[in-house]
Amino acid sequence: MLLATVLGTGIAFLDMTVVNVALPTIGKELNATVAGLQWIVNGYTLTLASLILIGGSLGDRFGRRRVFLVGVVWFALASLFCGLALGEGALVAARALQGIGGALLTPGSLAIIQASFTPGHRARAVGAWSGLSGIAAAIGPFVGGWLVGVGSWRLIFLINVPLAIAAVAVTLRYVPESRDTESVGGIDVSGAVLTAVGLAGVSWALIAAGERGATASTLTAGAIGVAALAGFLAVERRSRHPMMPLEIWRSRQFTAANLVTFVVYAAISINFFLLSVALQQVLGYPPMQAGLATVPVTALMLVLSARAGMLAERIGPRLPMTAGPLIVAVGLMLLSRVQEGTTYVGTVLPGVIVFGLGLTLTVAPLTATVLAAASERYAGIASGVNNAVARGAGLLAIAVIPGVAGLTGDAYRDPAAFARGFRTAMLIGAALAAAGGALAWLFIRNKVAGRADACPAAHLDRRHYCAADAAPLATELDAERATR
Repeated sequence: MLLATVLGTGIAFLDMTVVNVALPTIGKELNATVAGLQWIVNGYTLTLASLILIGGSLGDRFGRRRVFLVGVVWFALASLFCGLALGEGALVAARALQGIGGALLTPGSLAIIQASFTPGHRARAVGAWSGLSGIAAAIGPFVGGWLVGVGSWRLIFLINVPLAIAAVAVTLRYVPESRDTESVGGIDVSGAVLTAVGLAGVSWALIAAGERGATASTLTAGAIGVAALAGFLAVERRSRHPMMPLEIWRSRQFTAANLVTFVVYAAISINFFLLSVALQQVLGYPPMQAGLATVPVTALMLVLSARAGMLAERIGPRLPMTAGPLIVAVGLMLLSRVQEGTTYVGTVLPGVIVFGLGLTLTVAPLTATVLAAASERYAGIASGVNNAVARGAGLLAIAVIPGVAGLTGDAYRDPAAFARGFRTAMLIGAALAAAGGALAWLFIRNKVAGRADACPAAHLDRRHYCAADAAPLATELDAERATR
């Protein structure tokens, strides 16, 4: 189950960062401005954030395994379209299609884990999922740099196809079906449309404002976006079958964890968007070297993420969720020193290591806290809400912060101008991450579950392996015994 969910979400997480290292190459080949690069990233994030809530609802209603599989196949086809795109507009459109696939598969993966592992083992399972999926996101710049260096930026999308085939094969063989048996009724289409219109309007207005200022069209788009988001809340309050039941927000722990998610992921997203570009445009690294520069983040997440999940399970999430964002803030402050002439060992490496440590300490406890704060019947919705918050934070950060930092027009082609804007953007990110740590300390509460050192009597069946709480999975040993 972990392999299937990590493969599925891995390609989605990989695509959120693998594109970043290829942005300068894509920009030159397609003659794009900074706004164009923002939309190549945000086209994906927009549909992902808009539809991830309905993706979780669909999984709870029609089967998490089924919707997960549909999402993986959709994502693979959209990736193929990205690899074949001939212009900036076609690439942005294909990226938006990718986001729809990501919205279907991402909440389903966490919901499968939540429904299939007993409470005593969930935190460790989520920690392993967070670490391995996070590695896919962190390794993205390295993979992207290598593929751009040996072939073409198109390969960063085409590589998703064989990975998706593997995810489908493992899911069909090993993942049991699960759903919310109390979920009935129609799909909240109006809520999904209002979310998409709201985020699209606000994002377009913010990106356009950085390029053109507060024009009439910019203000109109922003007003439409805000009105649509307000309408979404009104629809969810009155809908018989909302894709985001507002009652889920009655949990103070759930609300606090998502507030921390929004602030921290804004900081994380702006770093992933700009760092690879800065390494290439300011320090002159080739794509391969720019990708290798972030490998320490990958290594730290591989080694420490599962342990971070176990630590939060033992001592509670408050301290890790406070310390992690504060460490991320220090890492971003160190990275803000990247200027022409600075060295990797003296400037980039310390920032990357500190950032990776903070990210590792934050992700698993944060994810486990969100899921634990919601009832099991809302597993898919809770996962979808948290992912929507995280992606929405990244969407807005990438739309707003470059303009505030002075990164507009062709600024990414001027090393000195980009260095100045990059420094400002990293300091803004550091302030956001520090605010996330403060919010966690003030509002997150420790709710340490009892340890499950032994299998409870209800789970003594070998086929559950003590951790699985879903339908028993037949093993090769069981099949051999049955044959005998």
